[in-house]
Amino acid sequence: MSVEVTKNARELLLKEYRGVLSTHSKAMPGFPFGSVVPYCLDDQGRALILISRIAQHTHNLQKDPRCSLLVGEREAEDVQAVGRLTYLAEAEKLSDPLAIEAAAERYYRYFPDSRNYHQAHDFDFWVLKPVRHRYIGGFGAIHWLDQVTLANPFAGKAEASMVEHMNSDHAKAIAHYVALSGLPDAVPAQLAGIDTEGMHLRIGQALYWLPFETPCNTPIQVREALVSLAHAQHWPKKPAASA
Repeated sequence: MSVEVTKNARELLLKEYRGVLSTHSKAMPGFPFGSVVPYCLDDQGRALILISRIAQHTHNLQKDPRCSLLVGEREAEDVQAVGRLTYLAEAEKLSDPLAIEAAAERYYRYFPDSRNYHQAHDFDFWVLKPVRHRYIGGFGAIHWLDQVTLANPFAGKAEASMVEHMNSDHAKAIAHYVALSGLPDAVPAQLAGIDTEGMHLRIGQALYWLPFETPCNTPIQVREALVSLAHAQHWPKKPAASA
């Protein structure tokens, strides 16, 4: 399978931030049960979700961890002509305190309101451990992919430090990224996350993933990319937003 197809599938997973989680129904055996969930990617590039202990899909996963997450491009005039990804996985609830802490730190940046209900109510982090992926890039572009996820070398202290620095000291640069990519500017954007291939901006409740011109594997390369974009006259790639 071509590297480009895998990259396109992964970028779709990055561009979106919510999907349809399908589980095996406990109440109605034999029937699939679909529900909408927000997600971000963990340090291994796997989908990370925060779900209530009383939710139907949680009960389903506790009985059978096999599930899928359907992610598709929104606002498409023809949904059959655009990309969509079915992410087949085995769900696992995080139990290690350090893993939960790391998950919470990243998830809260993407979904700030989650801090309140996670701490006040019975919610747990679950990671969707990928098994296989079905990616459709448009008419006739149909592929089974075994490996789509890519580990994030910055996850943890390095990413948190870069995000905090940009949001605290470089609001003008972030505003320039918004202007370059034609994103909504009604409220100031905040940097939410950085990965090898791009960065996430949070504008209000919406998240947008913007690609770097070339992959970044070290914090120095990220800094160079961010500085270059702060002075650019156009974005090196046309970003696709999820809103």
